[in-house]
Amino acid sequence: MAAIHLLSPQLANQIAAGEVVERPASVVKELLENSLDSGADRIELDIEQGGVKLIRLRDNGSGIEKDDLPLALSRHATSKILQLEDLEAVGSLGFRGEALASISSVSRFTLTSRTSTQDAAWSVSAQGRDMSTEVVPAAHPAGTTVEMRDLFFNTPARRKFLKTEKTEFRHLEEVVKRLALSRYDVGFGLRHNAKVVHQLRPADTEIAREQRLGQLLGKAFVEQSVALDVVAEASGLRLWGWMGLPTFSRSLPDQQYFFVNGRVIRDKVVTHAVRQAYQDVLFHGRHPAYVLYLELDPALVDVNVHPTKHEVRFRESRLVHDFIFRTLFRVIADLRPQDQAPAQAEPAGSDTGMAQETLQPPQAGADLSSLRQRPMGFDYGGGQRGAGNAPDTASQVNDQIRAYGALHQPAGTAPSSAMPAVGAIAMPAEQEGEAPPLGYALAQLHGIYILAQNAEGLVLVDMHAAHERIVYERMKQSFEQDRIRSQPLLVPVNLSVSAREADIAEELPQEFHRLGFRLERMAEESLVIREVPVALAKANVEQLVRDVLGDMLQFGTSDRIEAHLNELLATMACHGAVRANRQLTVPEMNGLLRDMEQTERSGQCNHGRPTWTQLNLAQLDKLFLRGQ
Repeated sequence: MAAIHLLSPQLANQIAAGEVVERPASVVKELLENSLDSGADRIELDIEQGGVKLIRLRDNGSGIEKDDLPLALSRHATSKILQLEDLEAVGSLGFRGEALASISSVSRFTLTSRTSTQDAAWSVSAQGRDMSTEVVPAAHPAGTTVEMRDLFFNTPARRKFLKTEKTEFRHLEEVVKRLALSRYDVGFGLRHNAKVVHQLRPADTEIAREQRLGQLLGKAFVEQSVALDVVAEASGLRLWGWMGLPTFSRSLPDQQYFFVNGRVIRDKVVTHAVRQAYQDVLFHGRHPAYVLYLELDPALVDVNVHPTKHEVRFRESRLVHDFIFRTLFRVIADLRPQDQAPAQAEPAGSDTGMAQETLQPPQAGADLSSLRQRPMGFDYGGGQRGAGNAPDTASQVNDQIRAYGALHQPAGTAPSSAMPAVGAIAMPAEQEGEAPPLGYALAQLHGIYILAQNAEGLVLVDMHAAHERIVYERMKQSFEQDRIRSQPLLVPVNLSVSAREADIAEELPQEFHRLGFRLERMAEESLVIREVPVALAKANVEQLVRDVLGDMLQFGTSDRIEAHLNELLATMACHGAVRANRQLTVPEMNGLLRDMEQTERSGQCNHGRPTWTQLNLAQLDKLFLRGQ
């Protein structure tokens, strides 16, 4: 082995550049963060050939003093921290002092700046090698201009790993988009090959912020999202921003932006909390869209855990997880038809594989009068329906489902006297006043859909999906009120686990008891399962407990047991919901609509499919070319 020796400054900088400068987008991220830290409220970015040929950034920030310009290109030179205590509560986006040194070591780099107190501007350059920099006078307004040319010109092996110009610019534009979403008070301009891509003005009002959202993420996101702003006074946490409606789901997680104290991050605790909040309303394989901002004391979050600062570590990760989950979960639960427009976003895809009843319309010419039925449990009396109607105990759930009426009756029986004759449908007296959000029922289509009229136009309701969600939510309320019942095992199950997993099981027995489990520690790396939930007695209990322990170690909490129970309830609700060919009376249809308006998450069924949609008068006119 060769003798130990010190690396040359040039080689050390180039090695460091491998961590900081991955592609042109990495350069733009570091330069933009420096401009924002300098107090700039206007930033202009010029790009050529995807950023490989040229990246030029201009800002109107505080600038850099003449004597500090050579030092700015040195490693570990920064104005943002002085001592260890400053690192424990970082308030700026950058702080390591490695960015400019790394960028200048792999490119032709020029930095020109002037402060408001200086009479003249000064410029310093570097050509990808360690050399004494020379400060020369320049013409420049107050602020800073950074110009980087020929990225990786002196490291051709690195340049070979770059993608096409289009791909590199797409990554670069995404960086600009993230920082533009983090600072609405700053104006951003982006040009690629002399062509304007973005021209964003500072957004000081709520309307202006939504306009910027529409420019960057599309108008559909603004129309299909709900704003929130929640503060937890006790913990000092604030969560605000926009979360997409469950029906505005994506095939890819490409519209998920989460900011902590203005810094965009990708954190497993945050991602798990958001996914858990959406899990009961999303179609399988779909991803929610959101732009959310978490504000907390900088001392409670460590941003110095990754070279690119994309990951953070929370001091109280479980507190943060619970706050994010409960906030989003409550917002989704409180959504009602009057609060949301039906999604017109990209379709959720095929329903193949969903555990639901296949709805088949009646055959052409079928005699519907041959179907005999009992009245359903929807009693349209105009009263409030909701949580107060939940059954008292879990044992009454099946009785409630049976009370909603038989779904298919034997053929050949007398027609139901409750079925209105065609053309003899009586409208509710309330129709003379203001219509409710889902309006009043007009008719039924092929025994599958309910047609209703509200103030906006035509409402279409999938009666099976809507009824399925209503039954499911009431069953969940019943189990919550009656607590998860457990039963002792005749033969306790021994479980070999790690010492950390055994420790957390011993520290949090109340968590497992709440979920219907009773665990005891038998040795340093051994647990015994003595009680399990009645509903999960036939499940793979050993694997379930291991998964729960793993979640608690990683996120501080687990939702696996609730998810398994909800799966069982969802299956029961699916089989208990009204099926195709079930002919409803007008009062029954109106009762279903009123129940939807009072039920949590009624916009989606248990499988994440939308339960209703709407065509307003303008859309109907367009179908028939009216007014054109």
